[in-house]
Amino acid sequence: MKRNYQKELEQVIRSIQGKEPAPTLLLHSCCAPCSSYVLQYLSQHFRITVLYYNPNIYPPEEYWKRVREQEDFIKRFPSHHPIRFVEGTFEPDRFYKTVKGLEHLPEGGERCFRCYELRLRGAAEYAKQLKMDFFTTTLSISPLKNAEKLNEIGEHLSQEYGISYLCSDFKKKDGYKQSVAISKEYGMYRQDYCGCVFSKQERERKKSQTDKGTEIELQEMIS
Repeated sequence: MKRNYQKELEQVIRSIQGKEPAPTLLLHSCCAPCSSYVLQYLSQHFRITVLYYNPNIYPPEEYWKRVREQEDFIKRFPSHHPIRFVEGTFEPDRFYKTVKGLEHLPEGGERCFRCYELRLRGAAEYAKQLKMDFFTTTLSISPLKNAEKLNEIGEHLSQEYGISYLCSDFKKKDGYKQSVAISKEYGMYRQDYCGCVFSKQERERKKSQTDKGTEIELQEMIS
């Protein structure tokens, strides 16, 4: 039977309502736009530390642009409970070592799953170091990310590190649409590819194919 991660999340939230102080949560964030709705939702119930740990981002200037956007959003966003920010180490070599041999695979496959685990492991390590009550990630808000796999990895790491993993599928209840709306409201920078060099190349290939298709259609119209 397929699990409903949104209902599971709601059950956890009901179980902690009214607790003082509110439980702590280490939230791994892939980018500010994806974190927007998640922070709006979860900061009502948790004291959150946002971790920006994304060694997959390419090129380096893109990484720094996303870091600054994340920090800026947290400073501007009015939350019920204070939100802290922690930047992880930018170690792209670790990402390339993790996905070695899988470079040719399309987006959404085993290469991405290895990347999920790399970043979630970083989150679990920080959560243990900071003695947090829970950890989770914003990644499930994306329609392009596999929420089932993310939660599977998160629960495995939960057992390994002894920190509760907050299962989620943040795209539910129009979460993704709300994140887009909040991003527009705050004038955020939104990237058009996941982040790694392979997703960037795939995006550029698709864009090139679309541009060529449009050019052919125009030529046929005027011929």
